[in-house]
Amino acid sequence: MEQDRSARPHGAGEVGRRPAWRRRARRLCRAALAAVAVMGVLLLALDRLFPLPAPYADGATVVVAADGTPLRNYPSRDGIWRYPVTRDQVSPLYLQSLLTYEDRWFRWHLGINPVAMARAGWQWAVHGHIVSGGSTLTMQVARLIDPQLNGKPSRSIGAKLRQVWRAVQLEMHYSKDEILSMYLSRAPMGGIVQGVEMASRLWLGKSARNLSAAEAALLTALPQAPTRLRPDRHPEAARQARDKVLDRMVELGRWSSAEVADAKIETVAAPPLRSRWLAPLAAQRLLREARPPGGRRDKRPPVLASNLDVEIQDRVEQMLLDRVDSLPPKVSMAVLVMDNDSLAVKAYAGSADFSDDSRYAHVDMVTAIRSPGSTLKPFLYGLALDDGLIHSESLLMDVPMSFGGYAPGNFQASFSGPVSVSQALQRSLNVPAVDLLDRVGPAHFASVMLGGGVRLRMPAGAVPNLSLILGGGGTTLEELVGAYRALARGGLSGKPRLRPDEPRVESRMMSAGAAWIVRDILEGGGHPDRPFYQAQSGAPGKRLAWKTGTSFGFRDAWAVGVTDNWTIGVWVGRPDGTPNPGYFGANVAAPLLQDIVSALPDGPQRERVRPDTVKAVVTCWPLGLRLGSVLDGTCPEQRPAWALNDTVPPTFAGYADGAQAPLRLTGLSNGSVLRPVPGAERVAVDVDAQGTEGDIWWMLDGRVLGHGPAGRPFRVMLAQDGRYTLTVMDSRGRYDRVGFEIAGVTAR
Repeated sequence: MEQDRSARPHGAGEVGRRPAWRRRARRLCRAALAAVAVMGVLLLALDRLFPLPAPYADGATVVVAADGTPLRNYPSRDGIWRYPVTRDQVSPLYLQSLLTYEDRWFRWHLGINPVAMARAGWQWAVHGHIVSGGSTLTMQVARLIDPQLNGKPSRSIGAKLRQVWRAVQLEMHYSKDEILSMYLSRAPMGGIVQGVEMASRLWLGKSARNLSAAEAALLTALPQAPTRLRPDRHPEAARQARDKVLDRMVELGRWSSAEVADAKIETVAAPPLRSRWLAPLAAQRLLREARPPGGRRDKRPPVLASNLDVEIQDRVEQMLLDRVDSLPPKVSMAVLVMDNDSLAVKAYAGSADFSDDSRYAHVDMVTAIRSPGSTLKPFLYGLALDDGLIHSESLLMDVPMSFGGYAPGNFQASFSGPVSVSQALQRSLNVPAVDLLDRVGPAHFASVMLGGGVRLRMPAGAVPNLSLILGGGGTTLEELVGAYRALARGGLSGKPRLRPDEPRVESRMMSAGAAWIVRDILEGGGHPDRPFYQAQSGAPGKRLAWKTGTSFGFRDAWAVGVTDNWTIGVWVGRPDGTPNPGYFGANVAAPLLQDIVSALPDGPQRERVRPDTVKAVVTCWPLGLRLGSVLDGTCPEQRPAWALNDTVPPTFAGYADGAQAPLRLTGLSNGSVLRPVPGAERVAVDVDAQGTEGDIWWMLDGRVLGHGPAGRPFRVMLAQDGRYTLTVMDSRGRYDRVGFEIAGVTAR
């Protein structure tokens, strides 16, 4: 038997034992895997049973300008101001101080730092209470987003376990950068301020992108005791906390002693926390548009971006405040400034003073529907140019006229007689504009305006009529600004873009040539023979083509203008529509427009290029024809003019002789109701006719009452109540008529 044992092959025992070792190893691996699986299932189950709160589900919103400057803060449900940012939007100096001072192992741990937790546990065991929490940045974020932890003591065992669990959940659902962004956006910074960006803006007056080492250390220290370290109330305590962070950065070798010494020289001072709103009505509009209909407050986005320029907005608001005290009570103002290239709105003032409720401060007059007065006239003349009806020196008549009973007058209550197109547009004469609209067609004009983004609102059931050109259809300041941009960009209007994500919308309102001619008329009078633009005063990019308007009863005063780079609109009036006598576009809105233009940046210089479709021609006034095309060779007066598409139309029929103005019945207005004087049994009406020649005939309801030479008044005697139509006709067959009513005499 002994020899048999010695004869056993060498190593056979080891071979026999190896399968047992492997079996034990396999059992251990299976047990470990099972434990991991059970732990994973348990974590998933707990995660589903106790889900993480949404990081920004509390309704805090900040509306920001194009450069990120906060314009208006909308607090969360508990009154917190917050400005969410990512690590890429924060100074690297702040990230260095934060991660070095708060959590050096942030990139490596799984939400909790075992070493820090062990140290905290040992201190608790020795002292009988929690001395340090051992919290990581992830655990701090967990406390900030969990309503059961936020703002409550976290040094109990139960609270600490909940915080640990939330930290693990955060690591399960979010990347390290996402968790870091949550801290950057929610860290308490004193008072109602949370997040490094909001703190930097309010305490330091700058973006968190531009923090110095001292400022980075200060904002790193603030969350340690945000109430006790508020820099506006406790600057010395804040300085000491900042210096502690700076010293720690030297100890750990992150910053040099020289850098920290320089940083400690900076003082700690902050202005009192206050709410300074810019563009409050624009912010309110952005918030309203971002929230879905019926949406809850906590569904609004945390950051709303705009295209507004902080400096331009601030200048415009200051200009309004400087002027508001000189206006009558309850009068407000509105201004919109748009960049012509990008269509971005750079200034948006919907009211004169947002703090003055007596002036209806919360009514946004940028979007309010108002009568545009004469501000639509440039588009009518552009349409007439494109239709080949006129050139810049075509003869128009500013004389009393009746258009089917509609007899417009001028703002100055006088008439100028024969005028050119350029004169009529520059002086904003009403009768030539109504006459031109009558030839173009109100419906056609309204459709062109609608295509360009200007919707002319009419009373219910009404159709476009001749009053449109004098403000008979409502529009908005925003629509007018978008339309006027066509004068500076080849006839293309643009929809103003308040948000950077809004689509770019352009529409053709007129040809490039028509836009060039209209702009030249508004800017310099439209004379091809005048010295060119270099001879004009002011910066080339600030040359202003502008138009004013005043609605009926002095309810609305307008001024809208374009430069190479900007389109600016100004409105002045009472939001409730009450008349404001004595305040009209030229004396109240135009000066503000010009001041705003002077304050705007020059922008890129542009070479003014005249379109190939626009030619300078010499015409014969008042015939309107090109010099040399008159058959008999007569040319009473030579006038240079701008012609579009080489079209030089003749003067409208009957206009060449200024004495042959359109016939108009005077002395009786259309729709009048006449009553007899007390004791009289008849109504006597003295009427006359202007613009007549030869004999004239007077007819009442088609019956001839009499006739006589032109220029002699005629008396109509009526003794019965009822409706009548009086007509006057001259020897050339021209006529005018008015309808009126007699009441208070006898039954007809």
